[in-house]
Amino acid sequence: MNYKIGFISLGCPKNEVDAERMLSKLIESGCEIVDVPYEADIIIINTCAFIEDAKKEAIDNILEAASYKEDGNVKKILVTGCLSERYKEELLKEMPEVDGAIGIGADADICEAVEKLMSSDEKVSSFPPKHNMPLEGDRTLTSPAYWAYLKIADGCSSGCTYCAIPAIRGPFRSRSMENIVEEARKLADNGAKEIILIAQDTTRYGLDLYGKLCLPDLLKKLEKIDNIRWIRLLYCYPDKITDDLLDTMASSDKILNYIDLPLQHSEPSVLKAMKRPGDGADYIELIKKIRAKLPDAVIRTTLITGFPGETEENFKNLQKFVSDAQFDRLGCFAYSKEEGTPAAEMDNQIDEDVKKERGDLIMEQQYGIFSKKQENLIGKTYESIVEGYDGYSDCYIGRTWMDAPEIDSQVYFTSDKKLNDGDIVNVEITDTKDGIDLIGREVE
Repeated sequence: MNYKIGFISLGCPKNEVDAERMLSKLIESGCEIVDVPYEADIIIINTCAFIEDAKKEAIDNILEAASYKEDGNVKKILVTGCLSERYKEELLKEMPEVDGAIGIGADADICEAVEKLMSSDEKVSSFPPKHNMPLEGDRTLTSPAYWAYLKIADGCSSGCTYCAIPAIRGPFRSRSMENIVEEARKLADNGAKEIILIAQDTTRYGLDLYGKLCLPDLLKKLEKIDNIRWIRLLYCYPDKITDDLLDTMASSDKILNYIDLPLQHSEPSVLKAMKRPGDGADYIELIKKIRAKLPDAVIRTTLITGFPGETEENFKNLQKFVSDAQFDRLGCFAYSKEEGTPAAEMDNQIDEDVKKERGDLIMEQQYGIFSKKQENLIGKTYESIVEGYDGYSDCYIGRTWMDAPEIDSQVYFTSDKKLNDGDIVNVEITDTKDGIDLIGREVE
């Protein structure tokens, strides 16, 4: 094939990795990936459909791509990913702009789908079983070479009542440890200094494949790989943060003491309705344990406001929980009612304005906590990775080890020597920028 491909990937890091595997196959087949969509022969949109906003973003991108059929070179539009998988029956019927749609089980057949679509006037659809999607394979990174996501599993078996992921992605499936380590070595050989482990629940890794929680074992193998400097964990569920995992992190100089801990709420009644483990009291004890074993731990969480049945008292208690927990990083989202999920059928749905207002109040509260934490960093020195140079401000831009890419804050710093993207240097923090980003200077 020698088609020009415009590739748009939406959604989470897990979806990004799927896109990178498809890109690799397309490039290997002889296709050219173009940066300007209207110059493409075909636009592929790898979609997300986790919440309503993600679906709207996907549809907006499809409609924009459709406009290039009239104003550009585009002949076909192919939709892949979660929106396609979730609405396989409706997508082609309700969006005539779309020429083809394939499910996640057909990701490995992306080249065949493109060839079929470009060589005929017929619509293309393919929705093989979800478990057909391979969990390994070559990737064309869309992130800078010095850091990369490493997906260790796909799917989810938790069954949270608000979430459509199990229906879209199927049950949790771990990759083999050997396969993950092999990919990590390739990434390191190609320049990756920071590896970010992702899955719907990274702490569940290995339970389906080996009959036990194997994340600590995997981490011990990964930290032996030369050239990898930082190993970061995202999406760690609270009920699987074991002493073994914390001890493994504490004993390593590569595994960052950064734990992404999606809790969603603190109130027992709300968590029970969500089908989530534990409650606020359990979470506070877990946070104390993490900080005891990892004194410099950075704990990130996500919360949901306005879940069906959440009372004003529930919300006030959630605010107190946020105050007690003193999270280092926090994101809060208004509950999104997703068709096909048990929560969508629950009584006592909350008004949209109330959901949003509660979410805004939590974020305002967290800003106060976060800005104070950032100010407390002034005068201290932290390892930071260089991500670019800002000519306007005449300084480098990077991230401390405490900040994940595309999610957390940045550090703006000066240096007396020339630095390259991906260099890891020591930065002394001298100030904050609007209480969010950091300002500093490189020191020996």
